[in-house]
Amino acid sequence: MGNLVMSEKERLCLSIMKMVSQGRLTLIQAAEQCQFSYRQIKRLYRRYKAEGDAGLVHQARGQKSNRRHPHRETIIARYKERYEGFGPTLAAEKLQEDDHLYVDHDTLRGWLLEENIWHKQRKRSPYRRQRERCAQFGELIQIDGSIHDWLEDGCLRCLLNMVDDATGKTLAHMESGETSRCVFIVIWKWIERYGIPLAFYVDLKSVYVSKKNTATFSHVEKACKKLGIRIIRAYSPQAKGRVERNHAVYQDRFVKELRLKKIKTIDDANIVLENGFIDKLNMKFEKIPRNPHSAHRPLNDIDLNQILCWEYERQVNNDWTISFQNKCYQIEKRYGDIVHPKADVFVRRHLDNSISVWYKEKKLSVTLLDGQPKNLPKQKIIDVTYSVSVSARANKAKTPWSNFNSHWLKKTGT
Repeated sequence: MGNLVMSEKERLCLSIMKMVSQGRLTLIQAAEQCQFSYRQIKRLYRRYKAEGDAGLVHQARGQKSNRRHPHRETIIARYKERYEGFGPTLAAEKLQEDDHLYVDHDTLRGWLLEENIWHKQRKRSPYRRQRERCAQFGELIQIDGSIHDWLEDGCLRCLLNMVDDATGKTLAHMESGETSRCVFIVIWKWIERYGIPLAFYVDLKSVYVSKKNTATFSHVEKACKKLGIRIIRAYSPQAKGRVERNHAVYQDRFVKELRLKKIKTIDDANIVLENGFIDKLNMKFEKIPRNPHSAHRPLNDIDLNQILCWEYERQVNNDWTISFQNKCYQIEKRYGDIVHPKADVFVRRHLDNSISVWYKEKKLSVTLLDGQPKNLPKQKIIDVTYSVSVSARANKAKTPWSNFNSHWLKKTGT
């Protein structure tokens, strides 16, 4: 009898069947070991008794698959004879047109790779072309910060720029850096002027998006989720080319405008932006969208002050206080309040640096405490090692210390 080709599972089943035949295992135990049903293990054991080890080998081993292509050998032979050097897609088309042999190009590619008669071609760099603009105003807003010497004083500052993909309409704000505060201010101004857009296109800075494979979210992501704005990540500067190119317009025109007006502070620069400079840029460079209807949603009764802010989770202490930024806040206990110690509340720090505390969308009344309770006045320190009360001395014989630590009592004296 020749060698049998068995899988690992079949070899395990063989060892178990030998133990069953020796009476060391029951069929029920064998079924559990092999993870078969009882009826299946009975059939398998019956075949093992009749055919031996070969009875455990899968009956389809060595047979042609029912799903095997019926003309595989013919197609491969025809390819070697006539189409050698052809790619799988072209070869499949020619086999169908000229030889009436039907095979999918992906199937043919796999066959040719297995037979080692065709090799993958060098992957060329993809052809890139400029992406078409979105159809509606507010459908996609590109956001990016430009770090530049805007005031021409040798210090780098950030001009955060928002550009609509469909129209090229822009809105900008200057801060010392590309921070969450700067992003919140620009988003607030855009929403107040135009409404809530559908999506933001941002780069991978942590101010916009959280790190990959983490469950946490940035403050900007949290705010956009509440507003229903989708965050789209750009993995290259070229992906958000409209806002990148718009930086050059500001670095040329805005710097010269500030130079003419002799502006030397960030606040004055923002006043120039808001008082006509951005409107002039939009009038000059704005495009007409393919769809005249705006995609912005109305703000309605949404309170942006409660959304465009920093939100932190805190736990209520047993004395109904919470700690935030090295300060202690007392929660005012009112009748009917459902907040309780150990409950999780959310502390929101707003753009004006005010603080509000929320529990399940209900605002809590809090009071800032002056500080932690003052320490008690220092008292004379008594060495308890060498001091025992009168009652302890009178009852020292009734305690276990007198038996096991008698030397400790002797140190105290009478």
